[in-house]
Amino acid sequence: MEIVPWNEQRENIFLDRYALRDQKGDLYEKTPEDMWNRIARTIGEDGVERRMFKAILEDFKFVPSGRILAGGKTFYNCFVLGLEEDSRIGIMDTISDMIEVTSRGGGVGVNWSILRPRSAYIKGVNGKSSGSVAWMRGADSLADAIRQGGSRTAALMFIIDVWHPDVIEMTRSGNRFTRANFSINVSDEFMRAVQDDQEWDLIFPDTASPFYDAEWDGDIKKWRDKGLPVITYETVNAYDLWKAMTESAWMTGSPGMAFLERCNAWSNTWYLDRLTSYNPCAEQPLPVNGSCNLGSINLAAFIEAETYTIKWNELALAIKYAVRFLDRVIDVSEDINQQIGDYQRHVRRIGLGTMGLADVLILSKIRYGSAESCKFIDVLFSFIRDCAYMASVELAEAKGPAPGYSKSKYLSGKFIKTLPSGIREAIRKHGIRNLAVLTQPPTGTTSILAGASSGIEPLFSKAFMRKDATGEHIMKHPLFEGERKEYHVTAADVTMEEHVKVQAAMQKYVDSAISKTINMPHECTPIDISEAYIAAYASGCKGITIYRAGSLDDVLTPYCETCNI
Repeated sequence: MEIVPWNEQRENIFLDRYALRDQKGDLYEKTPEDMWNRIARTIGEDGVERRMFKAILEDFKFVPSGRILAGGKTFYNCFVLGLEEDSRIGIMDTISDMIEVTSRGGGVGVNWSILRPRSAYIKGVNGKSSGSVAWMRGADSLADAIRQGGSRTAALMFIIDVWHPDVIEMTRSGNRFTRANFSINVSDEFMRAVQDDQEWDLIFPDTASPFYDAEWDGDIKKWRDKGLPVITYETVNAYDLWKAMTESAWMTGSPGMAFLERCNAWSNTWYLDRLTSYNPCAEQPLPVNGSCNLGSINLAAFIEAETYTIKWNELALAIKYAVRFLDRVIDVSEDINQQIGDYQRHVRRIGLGTMGLADVLILSKIRYGSAESCKFIDVLFSFIRDCAYMASVELAEAKGPAPGYSKSKYLSGKFIKTLPSGIREAIRKHGIRNLAVLTQPPTGTTSILAGASSGIEPLFSKAFMRKDATGEHIMKHPLFEGERKEYHVTAADVTMEEHVKVQAAMQKYVDSAISKTINMPHECTPIDISEAYIAAYASGCKGITIYRAGSLDDVLTPYCETCNI
């Protein structure tokens, strides 16, 4: 099998996924420039905005999310849905909404912890509950039947909290879903119990309580703070439960670890909502009815060709108009439903991220994962943060802040307190247009389209086989053909500690979360997985996903030209 040139791969992806077609299925758009023109016309409010949006879209300097590139009615990539009540009707309503969203090309995250555990008594039918896991499997199976746009498969994130009795069932080695990523939301209390080798109670509200139907919303802390009764279903050793999680992750890559307590503590919207789940790729912890409004700056497009230095002024201008672009998306996107639309307009959440970090590090002669790379991240991403927040403040001055903005409460947020004093004073004076501004999405397909490395990941391999709707493709990143080969490190070359350090360094400058995979060798042990999870928690990450080489059927497979395998 021949290696297909990178530019040809980009053309295949563009024509397959993003180029518009007419009613007969014939190509209406034949070049990326046709796509850029269409997007700028759709999103721009006036001629000036359209010209500026076209300028940052050209040559993939700014790459909006796939839903925006592909057109359609809604431009949001992912959503978090909620279970309104612990009942068959409530469950089926949520699953119906999930199918509707996935059929339109969106990913969905759901926290299932509101559902009573398996074998819990149900008074109304004088029977026992099938439990949350059975409903997850049903939802996963239905989603597997959905083919988005005739080719794409559904993307889901399922969360269960570590106090829920069904967590035992979900930590069995080999347990996984077809379409859903799965994470366990672990609390600070649980992490202390693991460290101290203490017992851990698996609990659920007493469903016989007269307050159950009216009060229970999945927030166990709020329930207990009100002094409402809980039932202990089982008491286990916390470390044994942790060990079961890591052994399952070693075998299948699941569960990931969700640190939603930390996400809520650092959330800019802490006074408005509770973050209950991540989107499928985990870069956006969101409340019920939250949505992902994403776009990424291609960092590699802002490297000066001869000196390999960053063109800071051009980067700042691109960030400014990327923020304006994503803010405009909120005004022009069609609502999936009224609740999602109303919430998004209330907080005006955007998620500006990046791609091409690995490319920039190679060109700058910096090894990915080194101490020098973390210092480089400090400089580059604090600059991105500051430019993005100032752009949102300028929008607030011109158009008004987000309706959900509260000066005293917003400025007392943990992340906001880390901003430079000048930006905080600007927020105090003018407010802010977007209550959340930054994220780090994975940018898998869109980064290939842009000719950049994916998200904040190192290059996956010198050459790799990629499987997608268009078939199997052997790809080789163009930088591996050029200079600076001594700085060409792949995901497998980067140690677990280095992976975590990069994610932790980045998290300081991102108000949302980060999609990143901690790649680990096939021969690693469950203890190594445990150490990765603990390192991520200790270093301030908001979640972690690991992948042990060979533990799953790969979407990306390293390719050896010499062996032709």
